[in-house]
Amino acid sequence: LAEKHGWFLARQFETEDNAAYHKKTTGPEILAAFEKAGLKLDYWVTGYGTGGTFAGTGEALKAAIPDIKIVLSEPVGAGLIASGVAQDRKEVLGKFGAPANPHPEWKPHPIQGWTPNFIPKVCEDGLKVLNFNKDNIVLVEGKAAMDTAMNLAKMEGIFCGVSGGGTFATALEVAKKAPPGSNILAMIPDTAERYMSTPLFAAIEAEMNEEEKALFDTTPLGKA
Repeated sequence: LAEKHGWFLARQFETEDNAAYHKKTTGPEILAAFEKAGLKLDYWVTGYGTGGTFAGTGEALKAAIPDIKIVLSEPVGAGLIASGVAQDRKEVLGKFGAPANPHPEWKPHPIQGWTPNFIPKVCEDGLKVLNFNKDNIVLVEGKAAMDTAMNLAKMEGIFCGVSGGGTFATALEVAKKAPPGSNILAMIPDTAERYMSTPLFAAIEAEMNEEEKALFDTTPLGKA
């Protein structure tokens, strides 16, 4: 439609401003938090949608902590970057970088918001800037992502979506191999509210059962 009508296209998958924003905001925010806590960040774990968080935040972290290990996660069955297969690109409205075709290694996966059916130009540029090592890519199962998201809600009070669960599941795998005492940060970019009608909550009934009602009745709202 942008090509046909000349409409404005935000180009979040191609614009350099995407990564630049995270380089100026998300990255420094993380660095400031760890500096305030008197801690060194050893591992940073993230997935990618547009790739802006990965590219921009990663560049800021790498500049400040040269030996930091940046871990990128992709879904099992959609390891596009892990495959090493280049993404075909084309020019749209005078700008190069849009995907010309779906990536041949992509297959449908349940981790919404992660890994579209192409490698975003923003993400690809980030791989080059960071001189990213493909050995630092971890593939995660969709079920593990959903199970971890639910466990975060039940055990930690962190109400995140499937992609957040996928990132944290990856971080748990990283933790198994990291040296004792390592500080690992996992990006959890969204909340679970937008996933209420998705398979993430398929096992939870819409209405409270008797046990849940009894618990609710003990709360201030239930007593009102």
